[in-house]
Amino acid sequence: MKPLLTILFALFCGQSFAADKPNVIFILADDLGYGDLGCYGQKEIQTPHIDRLAAEGMKFTHFYAGASVCAPSRCVLMTGKHGGHCRVRGNAPMAQRLKQSLTRDDVTVAASLQQAGYATALVGKWGLGDHDTPGHPLAQGFNFFFGYLDQIHAHMYYPEWLWRNREKITLPNEVRSIPVGKDGAWGIGGISTKKTVYSPKLMLDEALAFIEQNKSRPFFLYFATTIPHANNEAAKELGNGAEVPDLGLYKEKPWPEPEKGYAAMISYLDTQVGAILQRLKQLGLDDNTLVLFSSDNGPESKQSAGYDTTFFKSADGYRGFKRDHTDGGIREPFIARWPGKIKAGSVSGHVGYFGDFMATAAELAGAKTPADLNSISLAPTLLGRANQQQKHECLYWEYHSAGSSQAVLLDGRWKALRNASLELYDLQADPAESNNVAGTHPDIVARAEARLKSEREENPNWPLRKVTKP
Repeated sequence: MKPLLTILFALFCGQSFAADKPNVIFILADDLGYGDLGCYGQKEIQTPHIDRLAAEGMKFTHFYAGASVCAPSRCVLMTGKHGGHCRVRGNAPMAQRLKQSLTRDDVTVAASLQQAGYATALVGKWGLGDHDTPGHPLAQGFNFFFGYLDQIHAHMYYPEWLWRNREKITLPNEVRSIPVGKDGAWGIGGISTKKTVYSPKLMLDEALAFIEQNKSRPFFLYFATTIPHANNEAAKELGNGAEVPDLGLYKEKPWPEPEKGYAAMISYLDTQVGAILQRLKQLGLDDNTLVLFSSDNGPESKQSAGYDTTFFKSADGYRGFKRDHTDGGIREPFIARWPGKIKAGSVSGHVGYFGDFMATAAELAGAKTPADLNSISLAPTLLGRANQQQKHECLYWEYHSAGSSQAVLLDGRWKALRNASLELYDLQADPAESNNVAGTHPDIVARAEARLKSEREENPNWPLRKVTKP
């Protein structure tokens, strides 16, 4: 009996350990709108596998990205600090790339989970540190990295090379290089002249291999696809920024070619989500894996992308696009699936944002985090204890371009936007943010003004500057 008891004890302990350490997969789309998915009301673009995530898990209806553009949004996601406290608060030109790099003082969710015994991988787009900076993924808690370090390089879906850890992997594609910005100040983009290997396929292959290789231990996979971000250089020169191997379901649609391409890109991503779910099932990992899905910011405008996201109502009636602090630029789909733990088909109106990922992952994994976070664990909501869920009194964003803009959301209801002047919107009565009520709610305006100051730590790399155009 003793050997049998020993075996049973070992099995029991192994199962208990697995239950205490769920695998975590965060799938992050790039420039996907709140309304681009079937489960969020999309009528034209087919996303059956992502819809299945929602049907088998929980769909959030009031969830926000960390910023209105890629790098700061991803910084918030990785560090659990909002845009007034985190290191990277904007996209930076190449000559100032250290502004867009995490440092050795930063602690990412990957580092926290790595310390808790997780295998960690980033597959896709990073944007928080180049190959020779302290922000490189391997210096920020990831055991493995494959994809793009720089967001301009990530514009290309048929690049000549990608990174695997710190090594450049040559691909058989051919690219005509195009400097971005004056004298290439923002990097080198390009238009592919020979399209042989589609980078999202390579990235999916690497993600599936990582899952397979780590099936017997807890793992964290950050799958940061570039879909459906436009190739902006192709959009500018050719009028179409959508790059996809074929138009698939949409080939015969009576739509403009750029819009066909945009829809096809999203459906391509959907098949990749399906492939990840299938691999989890094949390996018997379904019940011990939390899968999360979201996007880094709202949909791109036609001027930059070539395709017209209003054609699909990508922002679902919310005002604005990428780069805007109105909800069209920052309200995102957010889906969580964990069979047996998260109630299938559930919907939550809880107001959360990217920064909450740190506290959520740490609680579920038993990991330690820094004390100075702007992060509240979503575990109570995910696990059916919504009555125990803490709420944010305030969410904060900022954006840096020709000038600086700020936004706060108070009590999940009052959105204050600071551009040249302060605007106030009641999202409860006016979700489209069409009626500025600053003049009739001086008490809320005063609260917002105070928060715009108190929520922000000064950062010499990202000073607030006056807006230079109306």
